[in-house]
Amino acid sequence: MGRMRRAVVLAISFLLAVPLVTEAQTGKRLRIGVLMPLTPEDNGQYVAALRRGLRELGYVEGQNIAFEVRYADAKPERLSGLAAELVRLPVDVVVAGANPAIAAAQKATTSIPIVMTVAVDPVGTGFVASLPRPGGNITGVSTQQEGPEILGKALQLLKEAAPTLTRVAVLSDRDFPGNRQRVSVVEAVAPGLGVELQLMEVRSAGELEGAFAAATRNRVGAAYILGSPLFFHHRARIGELVVKHRLPTMCGPLPDYAQAGCLMGLGSTLTDQMKRAAYFVDRILKGGKPGDLPVEQPTKFDLVINLKTAKAIGLTIPQSLLGRADQIIE
Repeated sequence: MGRMRRAVVLAISFLLAVPLVTEAQTGKRLRIGVLMPLTPEDNGQYVAALRRGLRELGYVEGQNIAFEVRYADAKPERLSGLAAELVRLPVDVVVAGANPAIAAAQKATTSIPIVMTVAVDPVGTGFVASLPRPGGNITGVSTQQEGPEILGKALQLLKEAAPTLTRVAVLSDRDFPGNRQRVSVVEAVAPGLGVELQLMEVRSAGELEGAFAAATRNRVGAAYILGSPLFFHHRARIGELVVKHRLPTMCGPLPDYAQAGCLMGLGSTLTDQMKRAAYFVDRILKGGKPGDLPVEQPTKFDLVINLKTAKAIGLTIPQSLLGRADQIIE
């Protein structure tokens, strides 16, 4: 065998012996786009949870990963432009928080992988084909807020907090994608709890005061607020209205609302969901296809009860309910 041929054979043998590595292992700095619908004050802690999750998986910001974070500052009309900006950079993955941001990212790209978080009814909204087999370029974490397991349970807990309750005002964000499914689930559950619902749709923060005032005039016994970025951004204002109108209110259903003054919240925390999104980013950066990665639903749900609010509205929470709370705010 000639010297040149032996050299070629040795070179090929060496290459075959070296394992293939992903871009995340070669030292190339990967770009993670993050699209959030609200402000840094609202969403910053959740972006920090994503960063923490990726750090635990071995990604070091400034070395092998970089973040491009865009906040819409509670202006939904900005989301499309921000999503297009991330695509133009381009980024390697887009992490989109909540349905409006997910929808904007979906319109902006069909090729860059999208990891959704806080996704409500991702199948019904057309984000994915199914939870086990998403298809396309989107996967991630669903909130499980669209099923009776959480929506129905939240209404039941509201009834336990106010046992004489017969009428509940349901406040929903009219423009929130995926809202119709949640409303239909609550409507299906209510008769079994002996509760009559009054649906009230809101399109802006300015309509919140009027909605609570109307609920009081109509003598409803409690309110159930179906979460959305609009409501989350104004959660402190909602807490004030709960006290002003002395109306027992289940918000979310996410525990974050109760921490801002709502009477109760039930659900998985947004921090946990954003941290879990790091798993999907990692899988995608290592070659996984979003369409083949099953969408996950949370398995841990926290019940938070705000006793300060209960006292302010003159409501005594039954001890049996307090004993099941994961967090009590006093």
